[in-house]
Amino acid sequence: MQVAPKSLRLHIAILGEVNSGKSTFLNLITGQEISIVSDVKGTTTDVVEKAQELHPLGPVLWLDTAGFGDKTNLSDKRLEKTRTVLDRTDVALVVCNENSSSLIKNQIIDLLQSKNIPYIQIVNKRQMANVESLSGTIVCDLSNFSLRQELIKILISELVKICPEDFLISPLMLADLVKPKGLIVMIVPIDYEAPKGRLIMPQVQAIRECLDYDIQVLVCKETDYPQVLENLRISPDLVVCDSQVVQHMVQNTPDHIPCTTFSILMARMKGDLKTFIDGASMIEKLQDGDKVLISESCTHHATDDDIGTVKIPNLLRSKTGKKLFIEHISGCVLPQNLKDYKLIVQCGGCTQNRKAILSKIAYAQSYGVAITNYGICLSELNGVLKKVIKPFKF
Repeated sequence: MQVAPKSLRLHIAILGEVNSGKSTFLNLITGQEISIVSDVKGTTTDVVEKAQELHPLGPVLWLDTAGFGDKTNLSDKRLEKTRTVLDRTDVALVVCNENSSSLIKNQIIDLLQSKNIPYIQIVNKRQMANVESLSGTIVCDLSNFSLRQELIKILISELVKICPEDFLISPLMLADLVKPKGLIVMIVPIDYEAPKGRLIMPQVQAIRECLDYDIQVLVCKETDYPQVLENLRISPDLVVCDSQVVQHMVQNTPDHIPCTTFSILMARMKGDLKTFIDGASMIEKLQDGDKVLISESCTHHATDDDIGTVKIPNLLRSKTGKKLFIEHISGCVLPQNLKDYKLIVQCGGCTQNRKAILSKIAYAQSYGVAITNYGICLSELNGVLKKVIKPFKF
């Protein structure tokens, strides 16, 4: 992995009335022609994403959205996508110009406040020779490329003031579970589902975090795990495995050695671990005819033994003995109406940021629907959940 994944970037939505200067702002701040700029209203029809490094703030993901006040036939659909983006937005920029409607601007601000999203106002003012900043508002001529560095400096200063605390102090995946110089054994299956020539994102993140915190890592395949333990002079401080081999790990791990899975670590870092654990208790309450939704954040190519479309559905049916209706969805957004579902099983969310996962949890709770994640679900179905959540305190 050569760049920070999207899920670890600060997600910044750019909102505003049509032709307010949103795309002009994105092009200026990135120094590239990312978005098409035109006097034709509604030029930006879909969300445009652009990753960037803003030192010393760090990696960010810009989300340029369709404008409010669009009068075209597709305006409702475009604005629906814009509103959906807010579920994964950490902070927002409200762009306006001297001709913008104060009514529309206030509607946008009300929407952000209703979702507790902090924001900065960007006023696009022609013929400005410098960049001015006052009380969360930045005034600048967005068409003046010579102001780029000054704008970036002021913008970063304002973003730091409103950034969510959990971004500035990134939640740990596992480094707080083991002291420096401790040892973690990671069990990584290399089968036909493993990506060729590389590890999957949670494994890479876990290894990198251990290196950052001076924790020793020993990586092995599940077939070698018993021999690895036997060869060690001291017991590891923690064992972490892929969820698909969780039963094998638990069976071969002495009781005094704590163990868990990569997916459970992701659930802890990205979402609300206790809520996901509580959600897994719904599995034993499922009845004939109940609907279960399996939510996959990314759109990877499913294999014949795919965890989301094959393994979890098969285990749910065999363990419960019930005739369940199991549906699948791929992407960042849950269905608009969840009232018919009894349980949602969310993937680890390695491609999404924490805000997106927390939004899904809140959305499910608003309908009173239980929600869990892949790793916790698989551990519950394999009868080892109590063992693999022992390393955590609630």
